[in-house]
Amino acid sequence: MNPIQLRQSIRDMLNEDIGTGDITTESLVESNHQSSAILLAKQPGVIAGLPIIAQVFQELDPFFDFQPAVAEGQQVEVFQTIAVMTGSTKAILTAERVALNLLQRMSGIATLTRQLVDKLDGLSCRVLDTRKTTPGLRQLEKYAVRMGGGTNHRFGLSHGVMLKDNHIAFAGSLERAVEKVREQVGHMVQIEVEADTLEQVAEAVQLPIHALLLDNMDVQTLRKAVAMIDGRVWTEASGGITPETIRSIAETGVDAVSVGYLTHSATALDISLDFVEEGTEIND
Repeated sequence: MNPIQLRQSIRDMLNEDIGTGDITTESLVESNHQSSAILLAKQPGVIAGLPIIAQVFQELDPFFDFQPAVAEGQQVEVFQTIAVMTGSTKAILTAERVALNLLQRMSGIATLTRQLVDKLDGLSCRVLDTRKTTPGLRQLEKYAVRMGGGTNHRFGLSHGVMLKDNHIAFAGSLERAVEKVREQVGHMVQIEVEADTLEQVAEAVQLPIHALLLDNMDVQTLRKAVAMIDGRVWTEASGGITPETIRSIAETGVDAVSVGYLTHSATALDISLDFVEEGTEIND
């Protein structure tokens, strides 16, 4: 992740929450007061985002000590300690909500991703994310997908050509759309085409493209499409993929499955921040 962009994003998040000041904490806590606290898992899941939330606290206290108790991408159990921190009490109280929002959101995405990746155990098919991300959080949400064992699709519109039905309709035909795009972009830029029928697949594989997105096809149609393509281009299946159907879809021979709900519908992982008294023994 771009460290400059990440720092600016963290500052924007803190500014949104703090506004002109944390009037509750500022009214109660002395400026030099120090405390220790832990992050505690309240349900099983995969942790993602610890280096990011360390920076959240350090933005308010440059000397803040943040010690992860687990690795990024690690599975944790209920009541397992995730991290131990010591620093300004004001920093802990003021940054708590932003830090937890990020950690819970990212860990929820990583947990859901891991569940789907595990369902493809033994297969070469990858689990991809999409651009269906929370505006402003794409870099972090896609990072969480990686921590869950998934693979990132393009990060934005500038990272590759994706010709969908509306693009093709505007150009007049798929062949014309590919031709016009290739005239404008360099040879290093890959072109992917969306197809939802076998007729479109047959047309697409005759053109100078790199990948085919097989959209909303049932398993039987996917198998026929993969056979028609015969390895000439990279393939991904998308649409209607659920935890119950993902393995049968992957077993058709596609190279990847793309799943939008990894980022748009993941449930936040329940994590708490609890103060600890000096001398208290912390259990991992």
